[in-house]
Amino acid sequence: MNRIVLAVVSIFFAGLNFAQPVRVHQLTCDHFSNPTGIQTLRPVLGWQLVSDERNILQQSYEIRVADSKAALTAGGKMLWSSKVASGASVNQLYKGKPLQSAHTYYWQVRVWDNKGRVSPWSEVAQFTTALTQPADWSGARWIGYEELEDTMRVVPGVHSPDKKKIPAGRVVKRAVVPLFRKEFTADKKIVQALAFVSGLGQYEMTVNGKKAGEGFLTPGWTYYDKRVLYNTYDITPLLQQGRNALGLIVGNGFYYINRERYFKLLTAFGLPKAICKVLVRYADGTEDVIVSGNDWKTTPSPVTYTSIYSGEEYDARLEQQGWDKPGFNDAGWKPSLLVKALQGKLEAEGDYPVAVTDVLPVRTVLTPKPGIRVYDFAQNASGVIQLKVKGKKGQSVKLTPAELLMDDSTANQRATGKPYYFTYTLKGDGEETWSPRFTYYGFRYVQVETAPDTVNGGTELPEVVAVNMLHTRNSAPASGSFYCSNPLFNRIDTLIQWAIRSNLQSVATDCPHREKLSWLEQDYLMGGSIQHNFNVYHLYKKLVHDMMDAQTTEGFVPDITPEYVFFDDHGFGFRDSPEWGSACVAVPWLTYKWYGDTALLRTAYPMMKKYVAYLKSRSDKHILDYGLGDWFDIGPQRPGVAQLTPKALTATAIYYYDNVLLQQMAALLGNKSDAALYAAQAKDISLAFNKRFFNTQTKVYATGSQTAMAMPLCVGLVNETDRKAVFANLVDSIKAGELKLTAGDIGFHFLVQALQDGGASQLLYDMNNRDDVPGYGYQLKKGATALTESWQALKEVSNNHLMLGHLMEWLYAGLAGINQADASSGYRRLAIRPQVVKGIDHVKATYAAVYGEVASEWRNTEEGFTLQVTIPANTTADIYLPGANGAAVLQNGNRVQAKKAGDAYIISTGSGTHTFTLPAVKKR
Repeated sequence: MNRIVLAVVSIFFAGLNFAQPVRVHQLTCDHFSNPTGIQTLRPVLGWQLVSDERNILQQSYEIRVADSKAALTAGGKMLWSSKVASGASVNQLYKGKPLQSAHTYYWQVRVWDNKGRVSPWSEVAQFTTALTQPADWSGARWIGYEELEDTMRVVPGVHSPDKKKIPAGRVVKRAVVPLFRKEFTADKKIVQALAFVSGLGQYEMTVNGKKAGEGFLTPGWTYYDKRVLYNTYDITPLLQQGRNALGLIVGNGFYYINRERYFKLLTAFGLPKAICKVLVRYADGTEDVIVSGNDWKTTPSPVTYTSIYSGEEYDARLEQQGWDKPGFNDAGWKPSLLVKALQGKLEAEGDYPVAVTDVLPVRTVLTPKPGIRVYDFAQNASGVIQLKVKGKKGQSVKLTPAELLMDDSTANQRATGKPYYFTYTLKGDGEETWSPRFTYYGFRYVQVETAPDTVNGGTELPEVVAVNMLHTRNSAPASGSFYCSNPLFNRIDTLIQWAIRSNLQSVATDCPHREKLSWLEQDYLMGGSIQHNFNVYHLYKKLVHDMMDAQTTEGFVPDITPEYVFFDDHGFGFRDSPEWGSACVAVPWLTYKWYGDTALLRTAYPMMKKYVAYLKSRSDKHILDYGLGDWFDIGPQRPGVAQLTPKALTATAIYYYDNVLLQQMAALLGNKSDAALYAAQAKDISLAFNKRFFNTQTKVYATGSQTAMAMPLCVGLVNETDRKAVFANLVDSIKAGELKLTAGDIGFHFLVQALQDGGASQLLYDMNNRDDVPGYGYQLKKGATALTESWQALKEVSNNHLMLGHLMEWLYAGLAGINQADASSGYRRLAIRPQVVKGIDHVKATYAAVYGEVASEWRNTEEGFTLQVTIPANTTADIYLPGANGAAVLQNGNRVQAKKAGDAYIISTGSGTHTFTLPAVKKR
């Protein structure tokens, strides 16, 4: 028995001797894990450190890159091997020998820590390059079933109220949704096969009958005359030695939108088309290349109608079994048509694909009328229906999705685009399963109506076996979690999160039904809330390029990008509003702050300069006075254009902020002259703004609305000598207004920030811890399951909308206190600053920063206040302890000296998990 104990002890201590104090994991290339299809041949590499010890920092690193895994593990020839004295472990530019298109590379990294110890080599990571030059496509051609005549193009699109402006012959026909197929023989052992493919508007690819990738509505949508995205797949597991078949089905998307049913806008860039290259590499070193051309065959698919705005029809009787498998007889198909090359640049998609991320089952079933059933999924979300049905050939099922119900419990599409529906016609072959491919909607309910085969005089109805909701969204990984002891705020977190989930597509949309457009103001005003939930680096990088594509010759960036349609302003600002267009300045800056990427700043810098110059040209004595203003604020009229705050105030304030941000970015990029220019412009705007809007006697801005007072505080327009008085007036006015929310789409973001930064989180809590006035609790009380467009949760507008969710940023940055230091980027130096409020005694949150996961959890009871934080390796943190007595703070059980910092005490610490205890924080 003693021998056994000694053996166990020996093994334990042996394990300790061989344990590594620091390890490297989570390797990324261009911020992806093992990506397939990166566009650049000079990628950026990154990694994270983990350690069981505290206070670990990287001092230097060594990277090695090879073109085979064996070369790394066996000490073979390296493309890059370099030791660098640097603490940075993200955004490290590849500096090795030139890389090639359509090749896979392997790499490892090890690091030296601040105690002089070296980590073991990381596990081997890999990345595969895409086709970086036009010649790399090996002569692949765009193919189609039919061609759109140039005279039939409608680009830019036309807003639905203006449809009469289009000649009657245009955009009326249903585009054929084609199938394409190609067979080839692989008669040797395959070691790698890559497919590069695009289909416009969207496509699905199959290889030997199996789908390539998990994407939905691929590729992401862009302004097709500027940029067209394609995808790269490693299809090696799908191929076989011998005969193989490639299949494509291509739908319309935003590429072609006709006049049928509901449409927000009409476009006709062209009719469905595709381009494809497949590269097959064999064990003997040879290659085969298969490219799209007129040797591919095509025919109409069973998708007889599809529209991004109005639904989809599928006739299963038209299916051709085995069409995408080897040996299929395609004699009845025609050769593919070689269609015109596109104007837009072909570029590898650099974002996570939209995909099915959740399957939501039916919760309840209603029968409002004979023959009509309404299925309730108990959640308003973006997606499509999955139908399982049994019946006879020619019977059909009509599915009408809806956010809300009418008084008679039937589908209500009045505010979300009507009519929109799916239709499935049965083939009569046992249980049939179907879901739409090329459209989606925002809905909670689906109204199901069945019909007999009336063509052949049938009277029997099909049997609906099951109906599920397939929730579709951008498949970016989750980045955060939040919980607190107040159930209402947990429900608010969920409410906002479903609006974020539903509107993260290949752009950040406003709503998943009526518009599906990327209105830009939400991308930066809601940015903090969004990025605490999902890693949006790639989505925001695409957004920057969308804005660059959309910028006009005059310099303004339109309110929506891609700008498929020019919204005639009619004096409002639906095309050109400074609070919207300023996303082109704010988004690159935020992306840098969140992820530490200066390359995107350099790329966007010319656009930002041109935009600010445009705003200057529109200003009158440094004041801008146009646009939508504080959209959807709560005033005496129906929500819409700003009611409580002058449009000139919000427009000029954001113009000032653009100059402040450009000054900082110019300095960061080493452009001293530009930095001085924007600093001077910001000073001139500030003087003009305060002269126009600030009452020096009352210390009130303009109308004294929540937006008018909060926005100048946040962007830096309030003179230091007046800040205390202005903030006090803001607080007093909210209390005098019975703690009611009035700020809108623009102003509420700044109201949340102003109260948080000013130490008034208790007031912010009290304003939102209620359901008796319009706000989050009010929306929940009315049955909302996703954030609504209006504070009042009106039925007449969207009930799944991205704007107005700014409180979520406070849940993470305010209550949980997860922030970074002002001078930090990429959360390299954290600032953990929890704000304790009466009504909550427990908060827990996590955030996956690029250097590793940050966690903050606190409890405040009569016995004391406890804060536990996890700081990732290779980062440091300042911990702000609220209401602490500097002499009574314990860190990990040991008394420490804390420095006074305003109304808190501050302790600086390194990585690891730390527990701080102190006397209970007084609840104000």
